[in-house]
Amino acid sequence: MGSKYPSLKSSEVVKRLVKLGFVFKSQRGSHAKYVKTEVGRPTRTAIVPMHDEIAKGTLQKILKQAGLSIEAFLDAL
Repeated sequence: MGSKYPSLKSSEVVKRLVKLGFVFKSQRGSHAKYVKTEVGRPTRTAIVPMHDEIAKGTLQKILKQAGLSIEAFLDAL
């Protein structure tokens, strides 16, 4: 049985996060910080490593930080 988390390039992850309302906040080294602020909800922060390809486990952690389901994330584009 395969993983439901695909291996994606960091640029693809960023495109989907931006489409879902996240904005670039800062970058330190090879890790970029994206945040989403909504009225009445806590600010969500996602740290994206700007490497060629993001491992499945890393993608899972990014989505957990962002408060997103894999389904919502994959439907974003």
